[in-house]
Amino acid sequence: MADMDTDSEEAMTKEELQAEEPPPPPPPPAGNAASSSASAPAQQNAFAVLMGPKPKKPPPKPKTPRMSHPNPFKDRMALGAYLSDPASFPASSPVIYHNADFVALRDKFPKATVHALLLPRSPAVNLLHPFDALADPTFLREVQEEVARLRKLVAGELRRRLGRFSRADKAREAVLNGEVDVTPAAGGGGAGGGDGGDGGGGGGGGGGGGRAAGGGGGAETELPQGRDWEAEVLVGVHAVPSMRHLHIHVLSRDMHSPALKHRKHYNSFNTPFLVDVADLPLAEGDPRRDPKEAAFLRRDLVCWRCGRNYKNHFKELKEHLEEEFEAWKKE
Repeated sequence: MADMDTDSEEAMTKEELQAEEPPPPPPPPAGNAASSSASAPAQQNAFAVLMGPKPKKPPPKPKTPRMSHPNPFKDRMALGAYLSDPASFPASSPVIYHNADFVALRDKFPKATVHALLLPRSPAVNLLHPFDALADPTFLREVQEEVARLRKLVAGELRRRLGRFSRADKAREAVLNGEVDVTPAAGGGGAGGGDGGDGGGGGGGGGGGGRAAGGGGGAETELPQGRDWEAEVLVGVHAVPSMRHLHIHVLSRDMHSPALKHRKHYNSFNTPFLVDVADLPLAEGDPRRDPKEAAFLRRDLVCWRCGRNYKNHFKELKEHLEEEFEAWKKE
């Protein structure tokens, strides 16, 4: 079993882990008695000082309320804050959706154009290592079904953001924008819309076609198939999670993000360190059970798209990924 506290085998930085910490207390006022006397005039009339106007006292500073209990949701435990009552968070929060069993979140430090997390809510499993929790076949099946739903949403969001650039989506976009006429679908009044799931973004779901309302007589038209955006989505758990609460990553494969800052970030999603939920449970002898031995995060940096090996030159890879992103989104 992987050691979750092994710093060399986890991908998150200290900055990311401490992102939920309260700010440190303000520093004490600059200077002290010695420095004050050094900056004062060399000589002062003692009588004038004694009889002069008293300096006004500054207004008292508001006291920072002291917490009666330490914040249980900080550092590695930060994801737990969203589990008990996700409905209480505002629309601007990372919460995408929730139900009785799961919460879906936007990753606070996304490593790609779209990066979401799926968190099981049950206290019976949510603090287990993913390899242990997902060894249960019933729970694994529930997770895989919910992952499929979130994957559609991520694919739909990818299409919403990037579909207008994609050659494969050109005909589909033209229909949605009313730029071309299309033949009404056979059979007329079937259910409209794609298979993108709840809130999946523009133009239906991430993959496949759909139906759009036609003009005039109310007939429906078949949307062109378009690009299979679901095929551009990665799904998996990290062999050594940085956060304590069980979470499954669902993200676009492009690795295009300012939050992608070092080799461990990149390799945590582009080596076997990311274990697809479809591969679980792992066999006892699977090398992914011992990521420290396999040293996945210390592997050479290899472009996910063209396969070029950048050794340990992250800056060069990062520049190359910009070029790959522009080409990838136009496919």
